Amino acid sequence: MAEASPRTETSTDDTDENLMLEPGNAALAVVSDSSDRSRDKNGDQKTMRRLAQNREAARKSRLRKKAYVQQLENSRLKLTQLEQELQRARQQGIFISSSADQSHSMSGNGALAFDTEYARWLEEHNRQVNELRAAVNAHAGDTELRSVVEKIMSHYDDIFKQKGNAAKADVFHVLSGMWKTPAERCFLWLGGFRPSELLKLLSTQLEPLTEQQLSGICNLQQSSQQAEDALSQGMEALQQSLAETLAGSIGSSGSGSTGNVANYMGQMAMAMGKLGTLENFLRQADNLRQQTLQQMQRILTTRQSARALLVISDYSSRLRALSSLWLARPKE
Repeated sequence: MAEASPRTETSTDDTDENLMLEPGNAALAVVSDSSDRSRDKNGDQKTMRRLAQNREAARKSRLRKKAYVQQLENSRLKLTQLEQELQRARQQGIFISSSADQSHSMSGNGALAFDTEYARWLEEHNRQVNELRAAVNAHAGDTELRSVVEKIMSHYDDIFKQKGNAAKADVFHVLSGMWKTPAERCFLWLGGFRPSELLKLLSTQLEPLTEQQLSGICNLQQSSQQAEDALSQGMEALQQSLAETLAGSIGSSGSGSTGNVANYMGQMAMAMGKLGTLENFLRQADNLRQQTLQQMQRILTTRQSARALLVISDYSSRLRALSSLWLARPKE
């Protein structure tokens, strides 16, 4: 009996060791540790994926920005190149603008000649506007301002004359405004700006105006609007008449008989005659624009007239800039 006690203790210790070293318990410990490492690994992988996605999005954003800047720079270079080509063409005498050869030049390629003349006109107009802006900023006297204002007004008269000559060669080109930028064409009315819309713009930009000036601007705007409506209605009537003339013999033109051919030629001659009135509409619209500018100058003071011309020029410049930005935008 005295020897039994030690063996019992030894047996208990062996049992504990066997339990600890049992394969099932060891496997559970290994699986638990592996699961913890797996969760940590999955979390790290998700973090890495998010970081990689963020880096990729940032890289694409930088590339889009770089491409946009590059497109703007390319547009600027193309514009500079075009201006240089036009300048070289003028120096080489490709586009003849003398009064003796003007009719021949316009009839040969009226659209191209007018586009070139307009580019030249716009270049000089911008130079005059910069001169006027400098005079206004320097608080020049009325005498100096009046001289520059009159110069710009006379320059506007020149473009109206050029448009009249160009219309004789290609009235469709002038009316459609293909010589202007897309944004400018969006607001085009009969080959130019709407006088009433121009007056609305000025009435909000030239404050303060006296009661007499406000009344004068309002009356001028109303009369301009009435004239615009009359010309627009005339154009609609002309288009309707042309459509009816051109469609008159379509149903019977397929037989090819001599009578039908004669009828076709007669109706086309009638349509050509009606198209001649397009020049008249364009001339009347330009006369309205010219008279509106002149009446505006009479209503305003010299300094207000100078500011009005700057507003008109800045508005046109922004439209041209808008066209360049729109064409150079990223295409995604």
